[in-house]
Amino acid sequence: MTKFLIIANWKLNGNYKFINKNINLIKKKIYKSLYFCNLSIAPPYIYLGYINNLLKNTSISLTAQNVDIHTKGSFTGEISIKMLKDVGVKYVIIGHSERRFFHNENNDIISKKFILIKNNGLIPILCLGETEKQKKRNETEKICIQQINSILENSNINILNKTIIAYEPIWAIGSGKNANINEIQKTILFIKKYISSLNSEIVKNIYFLYGGSVNVSNLDIFLQEKTINGLLIGKASLTIENFISLVKKAEKTINSFNSS
Repeated sequence: MTKFLIIANWKLNGNYKFINKNINLIKKKIYKSLYFCNLSIAPPYIYLGYINNLLKNTSISLTAQNVDIHTKGSFTGEISIKMLKDVGVKYVIIGHSERRFFHNENNDIISKKFILIKNNGLIPILCLGETEKQKKRNETEKICIQQINSILENSNINILNKTIIAYEPIWAIGSGKNANINEIQKTILFIKKYISSLNSEIVKNIYFLYGGSVNVSNLDIFLQEKTINGLLIGKASLTIENFISLVKKAEKTINSFNSS
């Protein structure tokens, strides 16, 4: 994990026509540009295997939107970590606010998922973030630390080595609002400082992403901050023409930073 990372989270969207069009255009329009970043696609579960075949002989990876805490058994409707490995998944998103809210996933469940993913050789993407009410009460840092500590309580600091933390303020997701870049930087730097206080070496091996209403028009403000190693993009990844424009703009901006 050395390059800028862009993950397209399709959430509950897509079909075969959508997939074929999107993947073919990505390979045609931006695949040659991907030397500057790592690109990963997070489709609905049912299409993971199909997209894995489409992505063969490319550097584009697969991300799963969730995983169950069990590896096998009578758990109707669930998907295990071993199944995700079997279809070529590299990253697994956990702790997303939509999972916390709509599926009642608490910090303990997310902690078990994080440890399970790491112990099975995949890379967890831990989503952290506060609600609007928590933000107004100045509890952003407190909430983020609680979400990290729930993992450390069930393991140790080494479990965070070579993982990804995505700061996603809940009030910004899908709202069209995005956090002030100074607030984002302050929060990510706080998280880094906290982890560094526990282990100054492991924090160097963690990728820090931002997610929350990122689009072509506001992309520049996120790319210019060295505290952000990548972006978790939802709605803006669903219109392929816009997503291609976003990736090309990211390439141009990052190249200009590197040459200056």
